[in-house]
Formats: sequence, structure tokens, C-alpha cells
Amino acid sequence: MTNLFEAAGMQRYAPRPLADRLRPTSLGEVIGQEHLLGPDGALGRLVEAGSLGSLIFWGPPGTGKTTVGRLLADATDLAFEPISAIFTGVADLKKVFETARARRMTGRGTLLFVDEIHRFNKAQQDSFLPVMEDGTVTLVGATTENPSFALNAALLSRARVLVFRSLDEKAIEKLLARAEGIEGRALPLDEEARASLIRMADGDGRAALTLSEEIWRAARKGEVFDAARVQDVVQRRAPIYDKSADGHYNLISALHKSVRGSDPDAALYWFARMLDGGEDPLFLARRLIRMASEDIGLADPQALTVAIAARDAYEQLGTPEGELALAECVVHLATAPKSNAVYVAYKSARAAAKEHGSLLPPKHILNAPTKLMKSEGYGDGYAYDHDVPDAFSGQNYFPEAMGRRRFYDPPDRGFERELRKRLDYWAKLRAERG
Repeated sequence: MTNLFEAAGMQRYAPRPLADRLRPTSLGEVIGQEHLLGPDGALGRLVEAGSLGSLIFWGPPGTGKTTVGRLLADATDLAFEPISAIFTGVADLKKVFETARARRMTGRGTLLFVDEIHRFNKAQQDSFLPVMEDGTVTLVGATTENPSFALNAALLSRARVLVFRSLDEKAIEKLLARAEGIEGRALPLDEEARASLIRMADGDGRAALTLSEEIWRAARKGEVFDAARVQDVVQRRAPIYDKSADGHYNLISALHKSVRGSDPDAALYWFARMLDGGEDPLFLARRLIRMASEDIGLADPQALTVAIAARDAYEQLGTPEGELALAECVVHLATAPKSNAVYVAYKSARAAAKEHGSLLPPKHILNAPTKLMKSEGYGDGYAYDHDVPDAFSGQNYFPEAMGRRRFYDPPDRGFERELRKRLDYWAKLRAERG
């Protein structure tokens, strides 16, 4: 049985997504990567020279990495061979390399574009090295992961890393205007709703176009959506955040440094971003405990107690009630006086312990439970601190061969101001009684 399309001799095709129809046909049409494609950009200069080396494109989704790879091949007269690391095995790679070698014999090179290149294991990544070195392929790998951690050093040493940026609001607005031009109609959004859609795209051009398609599909004739209606229609796009990937480490770094920098507002923002992205609150609780020890220490002895109490409160209450306890801890830590004196002292003491090996304590602070040990001088001359004025004998407790060392140097702020006074006083007594 034939349908109307077959009867008319017509082939029925699925409609092409807007993002595909708007795919640039030249490097000049690429939006948002002017720092790379402009006359003084790295890729602009390579295209002008007519010669490419192997490249790694590092950047978030929807920033044009695949499109630029294809257009680079066109601009330098290379055959474009795209593969995805998700669907390609070693046998597939061998076939690609053989095809590239045969093509090279005809005088034409191959730009091998590898999407998600970080998903290849070490052996698979190593397989690219010989064909890169002998010129069989010009490799262009695309990754959303930090190449320093995701790619082999050998591969990185043979390729130049270029960073693609998230599209800013101006770039996405330009993309929306281009979409409206090809559609021949404006997006049915008021000014606030349009700004809301741009924020939802989160720097991802492909997402912006997909959201626009959803708006056009949902709007009835003559209808104009406000920001609230846009939220209802497209629901809410999840933030770009992978708990096991680079974004995870970027955001926890931002939270930690905001706390260290005594900025409670920024710290709360990054804390909320991580929760919003689905981060485990107990992971955040553990990191807050670490911040209390590393960056506050004895400048506020209560900081560690607060951090542990916040973790316990979350374990008791769960989400969402327990998250408030963690937020309270974030503010406490960010507003607390800061000191890494204990952290620095600990690292210095560890280094000294490794440097000096197995030195014995001085004999006068060793117990002598046997006659033999007493005859060897164990415990001789020990002064019981509680029996002397100020409960401070000033004796030496370091190994004799090592000499006295100063590891802990508290700053003159927070509670450590009082500790410094004590240490200075004891140093004076030690000098007098030494």
C-alpha cells in the first residue's frame, strides 16, 4: 500500500533541527570564538598560512568545536573524517588510518576529527601517535574535559590545545537573531522572557536553538510568552555540571577559594551551584570540614566544631532541611578569621621528620620503668612542669642531634593572637631558664 508521498514520487524526510539548519558554512559565520578565528587568533593565522598542525579543542558543549573542525578541513583542502570516541574501537581506528594512508598516496591529506577524544583509553590514544608523526592524519580532537588530566602526555606533546569559550549573552542573542531570520518570524517572547531563555542556554549555542524550537512549537498564533511561561514551557535546563568531571573540580575550587577569601556571598553562590547541579551534600560537608582545618585552624577554634556539627545536622535532617545547616557553616567559615599556620606547621614538621630520620628523644623525657633504663640515664633531670613556677620548665623536647625548631608561627589575628602571646611568653621564660 502506498501513501500520498510515494504516489507523488516524493521521498519523505524528517525535518532538520534548527541547529543543523543554522550550522555555519564558513569560519566567518562561527559565533562566539573570535579569539580563535579572528585575524590575530590562533586558527585565523593557521588558515591564513594554509597549514594545520594537530590540535585539541577544549571547551563546553555547544561552542562550535565540531563545526570549526569541519570548516578547517574545507579551508585547508583536507578530507574531513569525523569519528566519535564513544562508538569507535581499535579495529575502526585501523580502518580510518588505512583510508587516510591511501588518500595520502593520491596527494590529499586527512583531517581526522575525534569527538569526545578523552573517552579513548591510553592504548587507543597512543595509536594516534605514529600517524600524527608521519603526517598520515592531522588530528583535531574535541573534549569537554581538561586535557591536562584527560589526555596522555605523549599525545598532548604533539598537539596544540585551543580553548573554546562558552557563548556570552551577546553571542547567543546574535544566534537567536539568525534563527529568527531563517524561520522568518520572531520568537514569541517579551524582553524579560528572551533574557531568561538566553540564561537557560548556559553558554551553549545548540541548547539556545533547541530551546527556541520548543518555544515556537508551543506558542499559539499571536501568543507572547513572559518569563514565567517560558519556564513552564521548556521546564528547566539542568546546569552544565558533571560530578565526575572537570566542572566538579572547578566549582569546588571556586567554593574553597571564596571561603578562604572571606567572601560569604560568593561562597554561598558556588555552594548553591553545586547543590543545584546534583552534588552530594555530604561531599560538600566533608570539604567544609577540610576548609575549617586548612584555612581557619586555631584562628577560630570553633570553626571545625561548626563544620562537624553541620555535617551531623545534614545526616540527621537530609535534604532540603539539612542543607541550611551546611549553608550556615559556609557563612561561618567565610566570615571567620583566617589562618593556615597549623597547616604550614604540620607540613614543616612532616618534612623535618623525613629529613632527620629515626632520632631518639632526649633521655631526660624518656620513662625508666626498669633498672637498666635508669642506669642508662633515662629520665635523669626531667623537670615535672606542674612543680615549677608558671607550670613551665622550659626543657628541651627535641632530639639533641636536631636542635630546637620553630614550626608553628601563629598570625596576630583571631584567637591565634592569644596563642602568639603565650608562645612569646614561654620563649622568654625558656631563654631565662635555659
